[in-house]
Amino acid sequence: MTNNDILRRIRYIFDLSDSKMISVFGLADHPVTREEISDWLKKEDDPAYKVCSDTLLATFLNGFIIDKRGKKEGKKPEPEKRMTNNLVFLKLKIALDLKADDLHEIMNLAKFSIGKHELSAFFRKPDHKNYRECKDQVLRNFLKGLELKYRRSDSPEDGR
Repeated sequence: MTNNDILRRIRYIFDLSDSKMISVFGLADHPVTREEISDWLKKEDDPAYKVCSDTLLATFLNGFIIDKRGKKEGKKPEPEKRMTNNLVFLKLKIALDLKADDLHEIMNLAKFSIGKHELSAFFRKPDHKNYRECKDQVLRNFLKGLELKYRRSDSPEDGR
């Protein structure tokens, strides 16, 4: 998955406006313009498309954590220079204050079967013997589960 795709999906799942996205970047002390956000959210075949770097995605996710959990005392974390699916998964887990059972429920919503031990392996340090790399398919299903959990208002029961 590209950083732009991840950013697009998070924006959709949580229904974030341009102003809200600008605010989230601001929480991580990184001012951005509406034009920059617009260019990152465009499809790859659009001439105005701009690549969202690893550092920019890390900055956004750090701001998202602050937005959802509140400011922590002390120095703000520096955005990672290289993002992995594991880090994206971890930062979303932190931002949404998800526990193991919550993660399992979200993966089940996406009809993606994965054991609790397999899930916890994604959050270990890379040099840990039980560390497991989070593949695109797993992150994609996690984001799909988040969409099903947080965008429930789109369900047929609401009269649409």
